[in-house]
Amino acid sequence: MDKESGLSFLNDLAARACIKHEWIVVRDEDTDPRYGTPPYSRDLKNHLENGVINLDKPPGPTSHEVVAWIKKMFGISKAGHGGTLDPKVTGVLPVALGNATKVIGSVVHTLKEYVMVMQFHSEVPEERVREALKLFIGQIYQRPPLRSSVKRSIRVKTIHSVELLEHTGKYSLIKVECDPGTYMRKLAHDIGLIIGVGAHMRELRRTRTGPFKEDETLVRMQDVSEALYLWRAINDERLLRKIVQPVEVATAHLPKIVVRDTAVGSIAHGASLAAPGLVMLTKDVVRDSTVALFTLKGELVALGQALYNAEEMASLSKGIVVKTKRVYMDPDIYPRAWKSVKQQ
Repeated sequence: MDKESGLSFLNDLAARACIKHEWIVVRDEDTDPRYGTPPYSRDLKNHLENGVINLDKPPGPTSHEVVAWIKKMFGISKAGHGGTLDPKVTGVLPVALGNATKVIGSVVHTLKEYVMVMQFHSEVPEERVREALKLFIGQIYQRPPLRSSVKRSIRVKTIHSVELLEHTGKYSLIKVECDPGTYMRKLAHDIGLIIGVGAHMRELRRTRTGPFKEDETLVRMQDVSEALYLWRAINDERLLRKIVQPVEVATAHLPKIVVRDTAVGSIAHGASLAAPGLVMLTKDVVRDSTVALFTLKGELVALGQALYNAEEMASLSKGIVVKTKRVYMDPDIYPRAWKSVKQQ
């Protein structure tokens, strides 16, 4: 994979998160094929160690139990999920394997989308439901329910959209796009109060969390089991590679910065990114935002904090432009490009 293919890969990632990136090219730079591996070209061991599963959580188990099952199935010691779902709730639950747990936290604090069945305590006209839902678009106040595991202080959350998909008698099917940490059970309760008849959440399904959506990449536990069987029984890894996606997918929603091969090693050792190491960046980079740093081959290097806006960053010829916050890449993949200081 050359740098054009790497850029195409990063644009494909953005499309997953419904983003169309505009790039600022700072300098023309080539990548050395001797170092690193494009995400979809990793051998299976590295692919699994640096992979994420867009899992369709079944009703019944907790998110923690589902992750425990995944660890047992793969025979690994480390896995994590990108946002808790209650036992009865189904839907999108990203599960990171091995090293990918380092960045799955970036998914937790992203936009969520749910489809919820509300049951009113008496029949309500459809138009009355539509009018009530309009009142909940924008900022709302919520206090976590008694059964929650967090402090029950009042929070301000934003409901970005509410759509009534279907209504009949006492039941409404609605789609909600909201901030992370919004309680759907409490939202249903409050909608019932506004209408005046009372309501509760009957059923809930998460259809999106950050870049992970209810699409062709969503897989069931049965699919994971089948893929592992095919691999172990007849050495057919095709389904497993389709089910387990590269870790880079978990950063699809973030602004992106591509760095020179000569800068990768120092960043992987914990150094911050200096202006001379910058190759190109997306225009949505803003000061103090979390950004993802990539190689020219499309490999994730680290997460960092942007110290400038995109235009400001591109105009600099020296100085630190991104403060490294979370190193992902193994420091020995790319060669060191700095000289060691000899002890006197």
